[in-house]
Amino acid sequence: MVRGRRWHRCCARRGVRNDPRLLQTCALALLCVFPLQSAAATTARKAARSPRSGLSSSGANDASRTPRLGPGSTSTSSILRAQVLLDRAHFSPGEIDGHYGGNTRRAVAAFNESRRLKGGEKVDAKTWAALNRDTAPVVVPYVLTPGDVGGPFEKLPTETPDRAKLSALGFESVVESLGERFHASPGLLRALNPGAAFDAGASIQVPNVERVPLEKAKGITVRVSESDHSAVAVGPDGAVLARYPATVGSEHDPLPLGEWKINGVATDPSFNYNPELFWDSEPGDEKAKLPPGPNNPVGVVWIDLSKPHYGIHGTPEPSTIGGKTSHGCIRLTNWDARELGDLVSPGAPAHLVK
Repeated sequence: MVRGRRWHRCCARRGVRNDPRLLQTCALALLCVFPLQSAAATTARKAARSPRSGLSSSGANDASRTPRLGPGSTSTSSILRAQVLLDRAHFSPGEIDGHYGGNTRRAVAAFNESRRLKGGEKVDAKTWAALNRDTAPVVVPYVLTPGDVGGPFEKLPTETPDRAKLSALGFESVVESLGERFHASPGLLRALNPGAAFDAGASIQVPNVERVPLEKAKGITVRVSESDHSAVAVGPDGAVLARYPATVGSEHDPLPLGEWKINGVATDPSFNYNPELFWDSEPGDEKAKLPPGPNNPVGVVWIDLSKPHYGIHGTPEPSTIGGKTSHGCIRLTNWDARELGDLVSPGAPAHLVK
């Protein structure tokens, strides 16, 4: 029987292809299915991504601290600062976690290139100078409201047929919901707020990820790079408007390179699973329709491509973004997929490149 967490790698849409008005209710079917991770493996992975000691909101907000950052850096507060500033500059590091990982390295490299700086994957003095032109604090207090903590938050069933019976695939906890809102890993939120109960009325520290909205305009194109693990929105003048870390393709199902177009954008999609479509389906798997929600396998946004069964979409597991572990589709964090979906229009070119 298909288990829920096997869905998170990628998906594909079947049925209506050319009418964006119908994308809201179209059926979606996964194009890739991966084994369920054990609870121990999931716990170990999350623990490994917890920020190192020394993290503080005051340190992250100190613009005078400009250490040179690169792979292996342990200046957690400064890494957090760089990640938030990159996020607000629309050069997303993916899930903000206080680690200088691959998504952050590539975001820094893209930011430096866009500013014609020579820092490469490192944050040096000139990179800091460019980032610190944004003077708003990077960590701010936030008072939890009854709506924030009211849920409902429920542990989702493991088996897909049981999930299909639900009306929505919502958040499982307050911290998961806050992580989505503030683009942060649950481990980072807990590290910023040691001992916090996350109850209504509590004041917590959160990343300040309010981005200046980008304007939707004619001539915007999307470029997806297999080697750079990214999806990029490019303006009519060729300038990079936004860059997002992406999970693209795999050895078994590579990214479908070529020139495609965007058919339309669906928000809060549901989808159908058809085991006949997948090389790695298991005996006994049955068709199932899963409801929308942030823990839907395609997240909260589906950007439909003219390549049949392929799209750019969100994910219920933002910590997995940035690898080469999908079956050809392009996965972004939910917040990045939402921003990209707001930028593009039907008919916009989508270039899928090495």
